[in-house]
Amino acid sequence: MSETTSGPASGPATDLAAGAAPAAVSAPAPDSGSGNGARGAPPPRAGGGRRGLGGFLAPYVFLTPALALFVAFLAIPVGYALYLSVQGLRIVDEGVFGTRSEVFVGFANYADILTDSTFWAGFGRMALYGVIGVPLTLGAALLFALLLDYGGARARRFSRAAIFLPYAVPGVIASLLWGFMYLPSTSPFSHVTEELGLGGIPFLDGGWIFPSLANIAVWGGIGFNMIIIYTALRGIPPELADAARIDGCSEWRLALRIKVPLVAPALVLTGLFSLIGTLQVYGEPTMLRPMTVEIDQTWVPLMYIYRDGFIRDDLPMAAAGSVVLAIGTLVLSLALLRVTQRRTFGGAQ
Repeated sequence: MSETTSGPASGPATDLAAGAAPAAVSAPAPDSGSGNGARGAPPPRAGGGRRGLGGFLAPYVFLTPALALFVAFLAIPVGYALYLSVQGLRIVDEGVFGTRSEVFVGFANYADILTDSTFWAGFGRMALYGVIGVPLTLGAALLFALLLDYGGARARRFSRAAIFLPYAVPGVIASLLWGFMYLPSTSPFSHVTEELGLGGIPFLDGGWIFPSLANIAVWGGIGFNMIIIYTALRGIPPELADAARIDGCSEWRLALRIKVPLVAPALVLTGLFSLIGTLQVYGEPTMLRPMTVEIDQTWVPLMYIYRDGFIRDDLPMAAAGSVVLAIGTLVLSLALLRVTQRRTFGGAQ
């Protein structure tokens, strides 16, 4: 019974199953492989070349508005300034008055500016202004940022807004406001000192003019720099401060030994902004000029350039002065980054 039912029946069934199973498993293998390959690398379709070209041009299409603005408002003006700087105004026609015309003079304008003592005197006054204003601005901004980052600080939002508010005041308006507070007839500070029998403070006379101008820049620049430093402080992991406090570190040592070194890149950035702002100082002395005899038309380099371009109507000389000032700004900025990069960025080149 077992031989007739199990033996012959199991043999052919087993052989058939054994023979059919490999066929069922192995037959779809080529189709499966080709199907996977088709999904991984689809065959090229009609119009694929055009789509590839569109993908290649897409970044440039998106960059076109920014590039157009860059060329229109930076590249072309810079190129035109370089062109004007090698031109000169000369009398070319005969007659009683003659006619002024632009002629090529090479580097004569640059030579005239670099040998003009008035131009370098303006640089000296600007440097003194920066020596007073930049350290005070960065020091006060760092102090306020550390106070706001202190764990027990109160009313942080109001304090941030109050400190940042002067930065939102236009420089011209700020200069006029401080100018009236400097005038002897309207100065509240001089009124207080006179009531105390100390006499008025000559804010706009003699050596007082430099700290008076620097004070305007400090008042307006603290808020912007404070926000940058405060943002960097908020990025410090709180675990570092907690570990330092557990080790017995005071808040003062925590700020000086841990927080300040960690926000050094932000300090370098604010220092760079302050340096560039100092080299471009113009609004403050220009607005205070009608109030004092200490400030003349060429008190700082930008006022010197303005005089050549809009009072003397000598645009080539003004363009040469602008190029010299731009190169000086670039050199000093690179020097600042070079000096600070070893300590701040670990010597990265």
